[in-house]
Amino acid sequence: MTASQVDLRIGGMTCASCAARIEKKLNRMPGVEASVNYATEKAHVSVPAGTTVADAIATIEATGYTAVVPAPVHPSPTSAGPAPVDASAPGSETGDGAEAAALLSRLRVSAALALPVALLSMIPALQFDNWQWLALTLAAPVAIWGAWPFHRAAWLNARHGAATMDTLVSLGVLAALGWSLYALFFGMAGMTGMTMSFHLVAEPGGGANEIYLEVAAAVTVFLLAGRYAEARAKRRSGAALTALLELGAKEATLLRDGVETRVGISTLVVDDLFVVRPGEKVATDGTVVDGNSAVDASLLTGESVPVEVGPGDHVVGATLNAGGRLVVRVARVGADTELAQIGRLVEQAQTGKADVQRLADRVSAIFVPIVLGLAVLALVGWLLVGATPELAFTAAVATLIIACPCALGLATPTALLVGTGRGAQLGILIKGPQVLEATRRVDTIVLDKTGTVTTGQMAVVGCAAVQCGDEDEILRLAAGAESGSEHPIAAAIVAAAALKGPVPAAEAFASEQGLGVQAVVDGRLVLVGRPQWLASAWSIELPVELRAMLDTKEGLGQTAVIVAWDGEARGLLAVADTVKPTSAAAIDEFERLGLTTVLLTGDNERAARAVGDLVGIADVRAGVLPAEKADVIRSLQQSGRVVAMVGDGVNDAVALATADLGIAMGTGTDVAIEASDLTLVRSDLFAAADAIRLARRTLGTIKANLFWAFAYNVAAIPLAMLGLLNPLVAGAAMALSSVFVVTNSLRLRGFRALAPR
Repeated sequence: MTASQVDLRIGGMTCASCAARIEKKLNRMPGVEASVNYATEKAHVSVPAGTTVADAIATIEATGYTAVVPAPVHPSPTSAGPAPVDASAPGSETGDGAEAAALLSRLRVSAALALPVALLSMIPALQFDNWQWLALTLAAPVAIWGAWPFHRAAWLNARHGAATMDTLVSLGVLAALGWSLYALFFGMAGMTGMTMSFHLVAEPGGGANEIYLEVAAAVTVFLLAGRYAEARAKRRSGAALTALLELGAKEATLLRDGVETRVGISTLVVDDLFVVRPGEKVATDGTVVDGNSAVDASLLTGESVPVEVGPGDHVVGATLNAGGRLVVRVARVGADTELAQIGRLVEQAQTGKADVQRLADRVSAIFVPIVLGLAVLALVGWLLVGATPELAFTAAVATLIIACPCALGLATPTALLVGTGRGAQLGILIKGPQVLEATRRVDTIVLDKTGTVTTGQMAVVGCAAVQCGDEDEILRLAAGAESGSEHPIAAAIVAAAALKGPVPAAEAFASEQGLGVQAVVDGRLVLVGRPQWLASAWSIELPVELRAMLDTKEGLGQTAVIVAWDGEARGLLAVADTVKPTSAAAIDEFERLGLTTVLLTGDNERAARAVGDLVGIADVRAGVLPAEKADVIRSLQQSGRVVAMVGDGVNDAVALATADLGIAMGTGTDVAIEASDLTLVRSDLFAAADAIRLARRTLGTIKANLFWAFAYNVAAIPLAMLGLLNPLVAGAAMALSSVFVVTNSLRLRGFRALAPR
């Protein structure tokens, strides 16, 4: 039996070392593979046969934390209204919102009490007789009650034989308070007329006449402020996913037996009919059965231009009807909808880990015990070299307080939360953190032609007449003759003619498979087909002028059909798979990103080369069978290229999986999307350039965060051990390090998709 996958919501984690400890305990279970994410507060656990989810939860609880299976973050068929959101998920009001509110209340009280203590301790002019006892009265509640979240977490971890960032903070605050109590009650600090001043660097010569009440109070306030900022930032970083999931409509207008009824979307089932009026959201995925309108999908796909839809067209739930009344048949509901699938993809990406994060996790796991040892070393070392107890104590407390592994733990997940959430808003779905690292290395991008660079639909791209013929008349009569055919070329001709007026009716329609059609239109026998068919079956030869036109069109890779009536060739119609409007601009953007572009297609060389010339691709690989596409990818890789592949069809799935980075167009098949690393909800190739830009920007943010987190600790700990940092400054710096990392990640919310130039 295969292992089952489950995501667990973890409670009680306060820093990256907590996550590392839980992950280590879970991975010690036989056959269990787990990844714990501090920022999202979730564990992704692979549970083998013979082990239950309850066993994993019990292991986590035995480690000193809580674990539950969270509520689904995607629409459910049994839930009314919009997609329910995990109450404790990042971005939810009842999860991080409640945590932030509790921290804010504690912060406000602690700050009000700590401010007078800091002013009294740092400004000698304010130090009246016995001021130190007032300072103790104000500071003690801050150091005990204000810092209680740190003390409680430290105690719980100590009971399980572990030490975390809370251990460092709790020890630092209690040490400062304990020293102050000793100096006040047993030293000279409690004497009337005692004065002291603030020093950035501890000065020799002191002893039991100095108190550290301002350190105990102010450090607590700084750390509470930092943790509050973290909680708020985590809400904001997950807000994109929450907003995405809440896009869905709450109600639908059910149409049954000609009667319209307002119902909750949870009551809809497949094949139900519902009405969407102008200005309303489409309730769920379905197919239009009546009406024509323009649907605005910008909130879901990032595509700004509304799409015209009519009978037979697919519409996606949560998109906005901007035009007329539509009647839609339900195709998918609940967890099967595109909105729900997008939510799952984004959440999976956010709970994963990049390789760079795993290095940070390994460091965090051993970081706290090392810092405890360094603090003791600083204390003992200074005493052994003859320094005053004040200086030794200052160095030890500053070392405890300055060292914070939180920034390491937040560096990757916060950037992932924001980057993947912003991508979802723009119609770019990043499947996992490893995708980010792949985008940095990619130097070649291979594009499937049909449906990727081109629309994948035939359209009339040229019309020519001879012998003083009328081009509009040629198109009109050809459309009438082709109206009885289901061939893609026929559909393109009929669609082009319908834009100019009504298509005439045809009689006596007949078709020669692969050669052409004949029909009586307006009393004329109209023939539309290949030149050789007209010559062999109807003895109609092409004039020299028309033959030259035919050669020109075919030289451009277009398919040309001859239109004849009354026994003479009257002109031709050129049909081709049209290039998407933004494809050329996307190719330019790929080059600007340093990528070499390759066009890959099963079409003939002439047609492929024509498309390549049109969009600016020099390297064109034509006549490639579906089974050979992966071979082309491998050959590029063997030549030292790091390859990205963009495709949309079943025949692209193997190539997408073979490439170093697979990018699937969201309009493509489920097989292609499943095989890819990046999925583009909209069919615009320019979105692929935006996806690579966003992935690289997110990876760059992660690396900047990790550099700051490592550099901060590498620089700050030696300064603290040398007694060159006041514990007050150390506390502020520690809090700011985490805030800096989260704030830097939030800059990704400003990422904008480029408009084609």
